[in-house]
Amino acid sequence: MNPKVLKSAWKNMRCWNQLESGNFTLLQKLSQQRKHALRMKKSILLLLTCAISGYSTYAQVIKEKEVKRIVSTLADDDMMGRQPGTPGAFKAAKFIEDEFAKAKLLPLEGNTRYRQEFKKYQLIQNSSSITINGNAKNLDIVVVGKARSIDWKKDTAKIKEVHVNSPSLLFGMMRKAGKLKENTVLWVDSSLAKYQSYIKMGVSEKYYNDPADIDNIEPNETPYNLVVVLENGTTAGENDNWEIKAQRNIVETPFTNIVGMIRGTTKPEEYVVFSAHYDHLGIIPNAGKDSIANGADDDASGTTAVIELANYFSGKKPVRSIIFVAFTGEETGGHGSQYFSRKLDPNKVVAMFNIEMIGKESKFGKNSAFITGYEKSDFGKILQNNLNGSTFKFYPDPYPEQNLFYRSDNATLARFGVPAHTISTTQIDKDQYYHTVGDEVSTLDMSNITAIIQAIATSSVSIVNGTDTPTRIKQTQE
Repeated sequence: MNPKVLKSAWKNMRCWNQLESGNFTLLQKLSQQRKHALRMKKSILLLLTCAISGYSTYAQVIKEKEVKRIVSTLADDDMMGRQPGTPGAFKAAKFIEDEFAKAKLLPLEGNTRYRQEFKKYQLIQNSSSITINGNAKNLDIVVVGKARSIDWKKDTAKIKEVHVNSPSLLFGMMRKAGKLKENTVLWVDSSLAKYQSYIKMGVSEKYYNDPADIDNIEPNETPYNLVVVLENGTTAGENDNWEIKAQRNIVETPFTNIVGMIRGTTKPEEYVVFSAHYDHLGIIPNAGKDSIANGADDDASGTTAVIELANYFSGKKPVRSIIFVAFTGEETGGHGSQYFSRKLDPNKVVAMFNIEMIGKESKFGKNSAFITGYEKSDFGKILQNNLNGSTFKFYPDPYPEQNLFYRSDNATLARFGVPAHTISTTQIDKDQYYHTVGDEVSTLDMSNITAIIQAIATSSVSIVNGTDTPTRIKQTQE
């Protein structure tokens, strides 16, 4: 082994601080005593591998076989789309618990188990009907507002009618739903059918912290309601009479985050969080023969990363405490991450690696991912510096118009000033399977997922071990 090669590798290596102190001392001796270089070939090769690949020797390499096993289990039809409060979600939570136990994680301090449970309340629609000119029609109806029951007739009440045939008009009406000045029927063109499940889950069946919040109309709220009717080829003209009925009940929904940790050695009160959400849309009505929204990319892929990172760091002694969390309720407003984040002192959270949709190649190609809010702290620069010499690269978010930074589970801690960022590869502007029943394991690139998880593991070690501390984000919430 040429001593000049050894010296060059040592000088340019960015992962030296990730080596155990014993290896570091050994390599110092090697550089001082060149005559022993051949005898220590194994250690030198290890050093050179680290310098060339950018991968840490901190733990084992992420295995594609395990990645496939975990993501395939979470996105299996047996999980029924992992909608909160359903048997599928409970089954997914139990699977994640078991994986955390195998990784020998500790419960979050103050807890005796991995589960972090809380409740929310919804108005769930249990019946609806519509007639046009006295003829019953089989149309999908969703009520938006706080009404327990709807019994509207065109010829007996002053009700506004609006016809929409574009996503922009539809979402414009959703934004106005809380500020209505009269009861409104929204006739939605059949071409917008894919948005009906979002309206149902994200707007109609929104969650409340207390049943009283549903019954009370606050001063800044409208007392009026919006009824969304998916036309499906049938609509009511200006001269047609119609009658719409619907009944809704208050339903209590249990939520469960799964949280485990590895306690830090010398800085145990400083936390590094690895997170993803395991919930998805559940069963999508009228979606055809396959109605299960498996959520393979969104976000079984990210949850798989969290489990594999728990295995990666398992048995090690990090300087800072590491928290691994699988959130529930992201799809309906980030309820799990909000609950979790408010249980922590944000001043103790050094960084958050939120992982969302890493199942496919990014717009930058393989061996790449983007970081939302890249410009808000030096988090991304630290990660990239730790990967110098490798082919993997982190990029700034290429979709700023999508406001992804505040649309995922990192948002609550970010508002508290934590350098909390989401790592993703999703081509959100092109992904035809996003929020559809087509988000299946068969659409994922397992080798690319594996490479991304390995890159996250490698690039995070200097933060976990206290060498690097990302700058704080400008705080927007107390």
